Amino acid sequence: MKPPRAVHLRAAGETPLLHLAVAHRGRVRPVALKLEEHGPSGSVKDRSAAGLLRALHQERPLTPGTVVVESTSGNLGLALARLLPALDCSFLAVIDPKTPPATRRILTDNGAQVLMVDKPDGQGGFLLSRLEAVWDTLARHPGHRWPNQYENWAAPAEHRRSTGPELIAQAGDSLAAVYVPVSTGGTLAGIASHLREHGPDVDVVAVDVHGSLAVAGTAGRRLIPGIGSSRPSHFLKSADSYDRLVRVDDVEAIAVCRIVAEDLGLRLGGSSGCAVRALLTDLERDRVARGLPVCLAADGGAKYRDTLYSLAWTTEQGVEKDIMAAMEQLRREGLYFARREPHHLEQPRQ
Repeated sequence: MKPPRAVHLRAAGETPLLHLAVAHRGRVRPVALKLEEHGPSGSVKDRSAAGLLRALHQERPLTPGTVVVESTSGNLGLALARLLPALDCSFLAVIDPKTPPATRRILTDNGAQVLMVDKPDGQGGFLLSRLEAVWDTLARHPGHRWPNQYENWAAPAEHRRSTGPELIAQAGDSLAAVYVPVSTGGTLAGIASHLREHGPDVDVVAVDVHGSLAVAGTAGRRLIPGIGSSRPSHFLKSADSYDRLVRVDDVEAIAVCRIVAEDLGLRLGGSSGCAVRALLTDLERDRVARGLPVCLAADGGAKYRDTLYSLAWTTEQGVEKDIMAAMEQLRREGLYFARREPHHLEQPRQ
């Protein structure tokens, strides 16, 4: 039996490339954001979910009534909650307190069951505790299915098939670098795999936050969901997984998100702000080759109005003064974003 059409990404689901000019420290450079918020459920995880469900179905058909369980910080859960009802399957989302309230509401509104895990994992997050809950659920309910976004190569394969080619088609020969936030590492691994073959001169940059073990580093507190991990990525172990790592401060990333919102009226998700902050760091250090650098904006900011964009939340977290100080410093350095039309050299190749 072939998978139902609903598990496939819609052909019209290609996400746009937004061309910007960024002024910083006396220089103006063209940059671009690949806006994954325009996917069906609002994030890059739409692609991952389609690949994971397709693989799960091919392994053993997803029959009506099947319960799919997955640990998620939010976006993959939203994508699965959108796709599974069309298969007459149910979804059990294992989440934690860092999952934004808006995401929790959308999950339940889409019929998902939600299992909240509030035990910190000792590595700056809740991932290891969420995985324990998944394993316990599978032991008690052997008929449940687990896509395992953390180790299933179907997710990177989907990004190799879709996200990577879109980046090259949209940016064309001017594509100089791609900045990809890392959580499971699947998105980065898939994009890198495609670029190694079809864009070998493009720098592939892994973006992570302080306190994350996703790529390397030391575990610590992390504010932003959707980036970072309590354990190393299963997908980024080979030498050609990426060209370099840029690690950013999550407070500075939130400051960048707010500056983008002020300048463009565009709210980015936190991991997207991390990608932009990483690019600014490379621009400061003259590490970006001539051409067009692209930041993968994994999702938009609508889900984070009660957290990253909320004075009450950032004050509760004890970081509002630090965010304001970071914004003031970046503004003193001349940081400003403006929309621009792509230069003819940045048009997709025909």
